[in-house]
Amino acid sequence: MTAASLSRLRRTVPVRATALCLLSFAAFWVAQRLAGVTMVDLMVYRAEGRAVLDGADLYALRATENDLPATYPPFAALLFTPLPLLGTGLMRTLATAGNLLLLLALALLTLRLVTGGRRPPRPLAWLGAPALAAVAVWSEPVWTTLRYGQINLLVTVLVLWDLRYLPGAGPARGRRWAGAGIGLATAMKLTPGLFFAFLLLAGVVAAVRGGAARPWLVLARNAVCWFLGATALAAAVLPRDSWQFWSGTFLAADRAGHPEQTANQSLRGLIARLLHTADPGLWWLAAALLAGAAGLAVAVLAGLRSRPAWAATACGMTALLVSPVSWSHHWVWSVPAAVLVLDEAVRAGGRWRRAGAAVLTGLFFTYALWWVPHGPERPELHQGPAEFALSALYPLAAAGFLVVAWRVALRSGADEAGAVPPAGQVPEQREPVAAERGRAGRQAVAKE
Repeated sequence: MTAASLSRLRRTVPVRATALCLLSFAAFWVAQRLAGVTMVDLMVYRAEGRAVLDGADLYALRATENDLPATYPPFAALLFTPLPLLGTGLMRTLATAGNLLLLLALALLTLRLVTGGRRPPRPLAWLGAPALAAVAVWSEPVWTTLRYGQINLLVTVLVLWDLRYLPGAGPARGRRWAGAGIGLATAMKLTPGLFFAFLLLAGVVAAVRGGAARPWLVLARNAVCWFLGATALAAAVLPRDSWQFWSGTFLAADRAGHPEQTANQSLRGLIARLLHTADPGLWWLAAALLAGAAGLAVAVLAGLRSRPAWAATACGMTALLVSPVSWSHHWVWSVPAAVLVLDEAVRAGGRWRRAGAAVLTGLFFTYALWWVPHGPERPELHQGPAEFALSALYPLAAAGFLVVAWRVALRSGADEAGAVPPAGQVPEQREPVAAERGRAGRQAVAKE
């Protein structure tokens, strides 16, 4: 291939990749319109914004024909106040377009973490991100996020934006904003709060091992401060609603729906379907504690061994497992998870690894959880083995991902997250191999 043809290829391939992404997005848009999506959750957000503007009781409202309540913290309702000012059609169009842009941002941030936190090379960014977004938009979590007009992509992008500052994640600008993403995401939707524990534990373990604990602890501190600041702002504007939410409403998990619903892909939903009960009680609590401890251990291990992408995604998956309610559209963490397992399978090689990675990724494109009977009659309380297996795919995929993440972290060798030499010992400075060879050559010439 000549230099001219290679240069022409470099110019045209990104354009074609972008065109393919736009074509996929356009087909998706048409498919959603043909499916008659109502964006029911977006309509609830709009009702929450109207309640704030009218001074109504936020947590007493019931919106849409499904009588859906407000379940997010009051800070989220403040962000929804512009929605009542928009027409329904315009609001839905802007929400869909915004989510598609957020999907592209998620793809870029995923590639950034996978490439060691550094900005992906321009060909990879312009080829990989549009291609990843073009495929991911058809996965069940992303499809249902846009179908309902949900904020899951926004929350995940905010968290991943912050995790650029993880030790080992490469250079990142604007460190004074570090922690803002996780803090604001948690103030909008409580599930990302598990990242507080992850960052704190990583800092403590790094300190015990004589490593660099400060970056972890500073990021944890900043995230908590941003969360408290946003929550305090909401309390100042909405004191009654804030008191109602934080004094007990946030613990009422059943407000969001019955735990055994097929769409609930958390451990609580899985155990409710397994035991054929609407109250899994202590069984779920024990399982959540065990899964939370195991998932955080994997995330901390990966983080301290300079695997920021694996650490971040392990924590995100663990948060979905232990949350009382994790609807299928919450599982947009499947996008970075799929990229990681596929990348690892290609690097490590082996037929079984590649087959396993393909199966784990494909689970999020099957829509299999909707094959089982579901509805207001609550048939999930009477599932057979096959139906239970189909409705447990996301927790099983998360467990598989955590196992792979653990193995990857173990193979990474000794910790690389800022280990320091013993006091008084100066680390050995080694010259690059090329420099050593050059110096040896010059010495040989001098001797002659």
